[in-house]
Formats: sequence, structure tokens, C-alpha cells
Amino acid sequence: MRVAIADDAVLFRDGVARLLSDLGIEVTCSVADATTLAACIAADPPDVALIDVRMPPTHTTEGLEAAVAIRQQHPDVGVLVLSQYVETEHVADLLQCGGRAGYLLKERVAAADELVDALRRIASGGTVVDPEVISLLVGRRRVQDPVERLTEREREVLALVAQGRSNRAIAEAFRLTDKTVETHIGRILAKLDLPAVADDNRRVLAVLTYLRSASRM
Repeated sequence: MRVAIADDAVLFRDGVARLLSDLGIEVTCSVADATTLAACIAADPPDVALIDVRMPPTHTTEGLEAAVAIRQQHPDVGVLVLSQYVETEHVADLLQCGGRAGYLLKERVAAADELVDALRRIASGGTVVDPEVISLLVGRRRVQDPVERLTEREREVLALVAQGRSNRAIAEAFRLTDKTVETHIGRILAKLDLPAVADDNRRVLAVLTYLRSASRM
């Protein structure tokens, strides 16, 4: 796997680059701003770009904007956005780009296995949302919201879908059969009135609906 890194904090950036290299992952570039990252990706597209939300010059949403632009201009390149804080609106904006995208809190970087697992899932076309974001949103509802139609178990299944878990992983978490999980997901997609498109895209749309529902409380 090949990864590009963009973060203006040099110690953090170099630390992540060293960690990934030690694990056998090629770091194609390690830069401090979105403009340089865009040039690096255009010249040598990686499998995934690892990007901080807040970067120069304003330290607001440059990283998020770069991630969205990368997904639009380089559909085969995944993006994993890192943030110090839970900001659900950023998650929703990112997932609108479809699969190959993720959002993790920076504290997850300390757990090398979690970071690498997220990168691999994104590189293979999946989505990843930090478990803390999901935990924050669980149980929050709005009247007249499509998520309100889901049963408690269906909401639990959708929460794991939002984390980027496969059907098999969800089945193991709840001690269910694969067929039961498929049934739950089929009912979730139907209840959320999602259009009949590719299954992977419908899963992303379901997650996006879930996150928007909770973030508007």
C-alpha cells in the first residue's frame, strides 16, 4: 500500500511517516499543506492520502477541502481525514464523495493497528468513521427523520456500517448469521428510502443519512 501524508505539524507528520514505513507501507510524500499535497498526488497518485482537517493558511477546513477535491479529481485515490475533535459536519461533507473515504480522531494514530486497518479498508473501496463519532451520535433522533423508522438493532447495525465494518464483522459483533445481517441491512436501506444503486454506494448513502440525522439535533 502507498500513502501520502499532509499535516503541518512536522513532528506528527514525521512520526506517522516513520510508523507506516516501519510497517512496510510506502510513503509517497510527506508535506505540510494542501497545495503541495495536490501536486504530489497529481505526479504520483498513492492508494490513500492521510490528511489533517486543519492546515495552512487559515487552519480551518483546508484539509477537508483538499480531501473532497482529491476524491473528485482522482477517484482511485482514497482519503483518510484526521481531526483532533469530533466534527460531524465534516464527516457528512466527506462521505458525500462516496466510498474510499474515512474520518478518524488523531488519537487513533497512536494505535498503529487501527490506523493501518482504516487505511487498508479505504484503499479497498470502503468507508471508515471514528467509533467516537458513532458513539456520540447513537440515540440522537429527530422527529420525522427516516432514521426514526429503524429498530434499535437496525440502528446498532447501521452504526457499525458507519465504522466501515463488513457484514461478516457485524455478524461476529452481534453473534448473528451473515444472512441475518444481510436482512437487517436490506431493511435499513429500504426504510431510509435510498435509491437503487450499487450496494457499496447505498451503504455510503445510509451512513450519510445516519450522520446527518444525528448532527442536526
